[in-house]
Amino acid sequence: MIQNSIDIATYVSPNLSALIESQVNDPDAEQPATLASVRAFIAGLLPASLNEAERLHHVDIDASLLDELDLLIEEFGGDALAIDFSRNTASEPLSRVIDAVMNDENRENPPTLETIREAIASGLPARLVGDGVLEDDEDDTLLSEIESLIRRYGADSLAEDFLRYE
Repeated sequence: MIQNSIDIATYVSPNLSALIESQVNDPDAEQPATLASVRAFIAGLLPASLNEAERLHHVDIDASLLDELDLLIEEFGGDALAIDFSRNTASEPLSRVIDAVMNDENRENPPTLETIREAIASGLPARLVGDGVLEDDEDDTLLSEIESLIRRYGADSLAEDFLRYE
């Protein structure tokens, strides 16, 4: 499959992206998630006894989400890998760690995901908890989260590209 030259994930709404991400990360999936399988998953959530408009409101999935998915299927095909349409951003705690590393006045180059992993492994989260930047329990999953981003995007990816702005 040819990778799209544009970042198509930036055109996907956050709600659809989160839904796609849940399907991409499904440990029970036998095949990689596609746009068609994500659509089938949504359809499977809805009781068959209701008409489509009623089903959409029944589980708080509005028509725009399915419409958005249908447009993506129309443009890219149902067999397009869903992971290509998933926007991945750092969690709020990881964003605070990235921000702390980016704002380190001793840093000469923009930090990569590997730089952030090294900072986490070296104890930066504990210092940030002490400074009140992170809550005591927020540092528990930072290492696994950054390693997941590295596996997906590569160690040399710029960390600032994953910042979540709330």
